[in-house]
Amino acid sequence: MYKNYLKRLFDLLLSLCLIIVLSPLILLVAFLLFIQNKGNPFFFQDRPGKDQQKIRIVKFKSMTDARDQTGQLLPDRERITKLGKFIRKASLDELPQLFNVLTGDMSLIGPRPLLFKYLPLYSKEQLRRHAVRPGITGWAQVNGRNSISWTKKFELDVYYVDHLTLALDMKILW
Repeated sequence: MYKNYLKRLFDLLLSLCLIIVLSPLILLVAFLLFIQNKGNPFFFQDRPGKDQQKIRIVKFKSMTDARDQTGQLLPDRERITKLGKFIRKASLDELPQLFNVLTGDMSLIGPRPLLFKYLPLYSKEQLRRHAVRPGITGWAQVNGRNSISWTKKFELDVYYVDHLTLALDMKILW
């Protein structure tokens, strides 16, 4: 019952509350990025969602669009801005994804949505991470985030899919 109905209600109510409570911070970061970027403070990207369906995630834009002489984007380390470095470190770049949760493309908790280009590299077991909506945070993030291997992240994502309960979601949030 939780997995099929109550989780969506939980996501809807909590994301709406968080958007309201965090709106001053969201607006401040958006304003500062608008000034820094001389325009759009947001970054949009298509990612695989539940059942590998295409969703468009929104994040705060932490890098410039600087390119080399051939038109290729410069490496990330050369494009990230000072403000971008800060919002990434504080995970503020993820705040706009609350709107993805509100629309139902994402959940507050679930496997992080990766890029489409990685799908062919997944094993059959790893593809199971797409049986649920992707999340802003998840079991892999609270169990090591960037300090664990990709294999371990995928194991934790599949564990989450297999053991999704209100109790596990609460454990992840707290």
